[in-house]
Amino acid sequence: MAVYQQEPKGTNAPLPIDQQETRNVAEEDTEVTLRGTKRGIKSRHAQMLVIGGTIGTGLFVGTGQALAISGPAFLFAAYVVICFLVYAIVTAITEVGAYLPVQGMSVAYYGNRIVSPSLGFALGWMYWYTWGISVAYEITAAAVVINYWPNTVPVAVWITIMLVVIVALNFFPVKVYGESEFWFASIKVFTIIGLLILSVVLFFGGGPDHTRLGFWYWQDPGATKEYLVGGAGGRFCAFLFTLIYSCFSFNFSPELMIIAAGEMQLPRRNLPKAALHFIWRLIVFYALGALAIGVICRSDEPALTDGGKGATSSPWVIAIEKAGIHGLDSVINAVVITSAWSSGNSVLYMSSRSLYSLAIAGNAPRIFTRCNRYGVPVYAVIASSLLSLLAYLNVGTVSGIVFNWFVSIINTAAFISWACCCLIYFRFKKACAAQGITKSDLPYTSILQPWAAWIALAAFILFGLLNGFSVFFPGNFTASDFLTSYIGIPAFLLIYFGHKISATREPWLTSPSSVGLKTGLADILADEESDDAIHAATSPSKRIGYRWLRKIYIVWGWE
Repeated sequence: MAVYQQEPKGTNAPLPIDQQETRNVAEEDTEVTLRGTKRGIKSRHAQMLVIGGTIGTGLFVGTGQALAISGPAFLFAAYVVICFLVYAIVTAITEVGAYLPVQGMSVAYYGNRIVSPSLGFALGWMYWYTWGISVAYEITAAAVVINYWPNTVPVAVWITIMLVVIVALNFFPVKVYGESEFWFASIKVFTIIGLLILSVVLFFGGGPDHTRLGFWYWQDPGATKEYLVGGAGGRFCAFLFTLIYSCFSFNFSPELMIIAAGEMQLPRRNLPKAALHFIWRLIVFYALGALAIGVICRSDEPALTDGGKGATSSPWVIAIEKAGIHGLDSVINAVVITSAWSSGNSVLYMSSRSLYSLAIAGNAPRIFTRCNRYGVPVYAVIASSLLSLLAYLNVGTVSGIVFNWFVSIINTAAFISWACCCLIYFRFKKACAAQGITKSDLPYTSILQPWAAWIALAAFILFGLLNGFSVFFPGNFTASDFLTSYIGIPAFLLIYFGHKISATREPWLTSPSSVGLKTGLADILADEESDDAIHAATSPSKRIGYRWLRKIYIVWGWE
């Protein structure tokens, strides 16, 4: 378990910031100016954004394909392993983010500031196009599950409706975005909790037909399956596939937490809170969710993979339908579609803020720094929205196939990102040691580090290289599967080395003593004291009365 060291008020721990203040443009009468983003995300917004914003169709739909290929035991084991690896990334990057809570912050910003400008440049552009593509993925997943209900509405109509809603929400002020995403995420979280309770009921035979499921599906059709080859090798391939494929359900959770902290109130206090609550949410929603799916849904159910063509139906929906609970399957399917909307909303937010962060650092056209009077980087939102048009690929191709293409592309980017998060963390610790910044000076630390980061680094490099391992088996190679599995690696390297060639005077790695860990301290401490004063003035009234209710809020992460 991690140890969280919350820095007391009034500390003199050096907190840097390198905010590049944007200047007003000449057209003062226009609505779009260079005012910068605003800190409108509250603590409760941040808590739900971190876990709920990334609970999407990967958990609701993608788990079905992993279950069909590997079986329930491997699905559960893979989710437990990935929970640990992702939490290793969360604790590492939170240590950096809590110390450097800069407006417009992102992992790419830290790559630029702590490791090298070339890494920051490559990461920033990778995040921008990956998260833009992720919007198309979420819409694709929604198109997949909509087909659960027989309908004659063209898929292009559904795609257009979802795109309009997602893009429109990102043009609202960030506090409106945070509030809407809070409730969207809450629906997903309560739905998962309800489904876990339902799984327990079905486990003990509380369904309409009173059939006690227990672990029967772990016996018939079996706890594990073989993939690609027979015997022990086939079981290893099945587990490896599930381990890699299941990462998609967790993709970019740490990165979302860091980006949200850039517009978070009291980030040095609330970002460690988000990390503190992250572990039990991983266990409850992901690990126990995977276990529940293996209990209530058969792994040989044809609807899980549309007869082998790709993901089609949610295993939760299939299990409810098979249990004979009429009407609930449609309700859950509707929640899955809402989940896709919510996750699409989150990744478009991340894509636009990534482009904004790039522009602030001078790595993208300056027009993308322009924000309206509500602090929304409107041009960055518009540019990021263009990538979501890839969702219209569904019009000419089977949705399940497009679904798997997007999973492979996004997974590769996630593995690169998480490996870079570890590198940023290691360089940050070196810089701290070189500049005399001790562990007690940091707002947040974890006893898991640095060993957890080393394990995660090795694992995600390996996953990235094995992302498309199945295409190398006889009879499985297709150009589309190979490209979607691996094109992200040369694309990232091309961007990185392209920038490096154009900036020959810059070092390969910024020396630890040259990393700016102490710049802008006075401004940040002043802002922190101001926020503390406001928080102290408003907090007493909240602590009076229903103390039991406040305890629930704290456990849930809303305080």
